[in-house]
Amino acid sequence: MIWFILISHILLVLSLGWYLATNMQWYSYKIERVILHHTKYHWHVIYFLIPLFAYYFTGIYFWIYFYFAYLPTLWLWHKRLDKKLVLTGRVKRFFALLAALTIFQDLLMLARGVENFGVILPLVVAILGSMAIEKVLMHGFKLRAENRLKSMPNLIVVGVTASYGKTSIKNFLAQIAGKEMRVYATPRSVNTLGGVMKDINESLPDETDIYIVEMGARGPGDIAEITDFVKPHFVVVGTIGPQHIEYFKSLQRIRDTKMEIISSSRLKHAWVHKSANVKPNDKVTIFGDEIEDIEASLKGVKFTLALPEKKMQVEIPLLGAFNAVNVTAALHVANALGVPYERGIAYAKELKPVEHRLQRIDAGGKIIIDDSFNGNIDGMLSSFKLIRQYEGRKVLITPGLVESDVEMNEKIAKKANEIFDIVIVTGKINRAIFKKCVDEDKLHLLEDKSKMQEYLAEVTQPGDLILFANDAPNFI
Repeated sequence: MIWFILISHILLVLSLGWYLATNMQWYSYKIERVILHHTKYHWHVIYFLIPLFAYYFTGIYFWIYFYFAYLPTLWLWHKRLDKKLVLTGRVKRFFALLAALTIFQDLLMLARGVENFGVILPLVVAILGSMAIEKVLMHGFKLRAENRLKSMPNLIVVGVTASYGKTSIKNFLAQIAGKEMRVYATPRSVNTLGGVMKDINESLPDETDIYIVEMGARGPGDIAEITDFVKPHFVVVGTIGPQHIEYFKSLQRIRDTKMEIISSSRLKHAWVHKSANVKPNDKVTIFGDEIEDIEASLKGVKFTLALPEKKMQVEIPLLGAFNAVNVTAALHVANALGVPYERGIAYAKELKPVEHRLQRIDAGGKIIIDDSFNGNIDGMLSSFKLIRQYEGRKVLITPGLVESDVEMNEKIAKKANEIFDIVIVTGKINRAIFKKCVDEDKLHLLEDKSKMQEYLAEVTQPGDLILFANDAPNFI
């Protein structure tokens, strides 16, 4: 019997650790974010607190609940996640430490003749120990990355940040400047200090001329930390808005955090979008007002770039009027890097869209606009304005805005009701708002995103335009 309890106890601790590790990975290993910013606190109750209390207060009967209720429920929860735990080196080290601590504790208690094994202690010590280990390893990664950058003295670093569009600016600049130089940009949405250091150590090619670094933030100091590390020569601050307002609490704090990027000790010049409301100086140029006469359609965007010396016509095969801002930022930096506006504009005609950002897909007689990585109000309203031009039936699939407030989601819901024939809401976070603002005959609620494909087959038909606007993972 004692061996059954011993093995079962180890399995219990590892199961609770699995739930903890999954949540920690979602929230960048910040325990305070798991506790304070989680949108489904009932998960904490069901998968962590209830089994924890039941273990301490139900005695031997707990194992009936554990094997026949908790483990199957936890497995089903994991299976339904669209963002499952990734077994990175950090996660493996956490579980190795957790298992070792649990086994050591249990054997020590058995040696003393005690059969009541603790759960909280190994979990807490494993979390704290894991943080300490990662801090030591991070220091080593940082030294390696610093030495890597020092070994490339001619490397030009470009820093890019924004509330909206930083990944697009990065990719458009890489495509334009890459026509004439050896350019490397941080992949996908890698934009944290740890991600940048890992990218430098593992992926930055030796022959790179221009390294474009995307910088993201969830709080003051995040941008300054990356800036101090890579010390960009040129920087772009794109559109500033209330993205992640839940973390920053005010637009002023968002702006101040983004502007940390101009603190680079090697700064030669910065281009800052007018939405930042900052004053220009000899190293800072405000951009945005030079963009005129924007025409956006389902075929692309046309606009006039009014430079001091002359006006130039720009045509890009991208959807969304906001991309005029992103492309203009890329053209300004490319010009400073040695690609004149004339050639940059020619290269811009061949730009490829960023995946999942107003990406057009024609399939089965339907037009699908994949804007699932666009989670800000300005971008979403811009996509709605674009879709309004379509003469056929229009279908919206969205969870609304996450990490945002009620007022902005009501604005989104009302505009969706005005433009779309069918509004499909995924997730529960903004469901009540859409119920209030969208006509009942238009509104559809999708409980399980894994059934999306078969559901769309039922409610859509050839000739429909389907917009995927934002795609929050189901833990949100």
